[in-house]
Amino acid sequence: MEQMLANPQVVVIRPLGCLNATKALDFEQLLTTVIEQGHCSALLVDLGQVKSLDSAGLMALMAALKKAQSLGRRLSLCCVSPTIKLIFELTQLDQAFEIFECQSEFTRTYGFEL
Repeated sequence: MEQMLANPQVVVIRPLGCLNATKALDFEQLLTTVIEQGHCSALLVDLGQVKSLDSAGLMALMAALKKAQSLGRRLSLCCVSPTIKLIFELTQLDQAFEIFECQSEFTRTYGFEL
């Protein structure tokens, strides 16, 4: 389902295919596990390989964002396709999430090495 890369401070998760009701619970559990790891100060979700996103996928991302915020950790998104970005804009969740064009923009902004 996902490919995961990590360095001491940041974890990158790359979900594949559809983030829908079928995969949302597993995806949310993965995000929560990573966020709760003591060494992880930032989680970057690379949505470049996500073809579709439904309300269950959005809820999984929102739950993970709330968990990250409660623990003082950063959860950001990158590589969001125009179609998926439109979903974030229509639901006004683009205001809640920090969205980067690409991973390199994230690393330049925060100085993390990936």
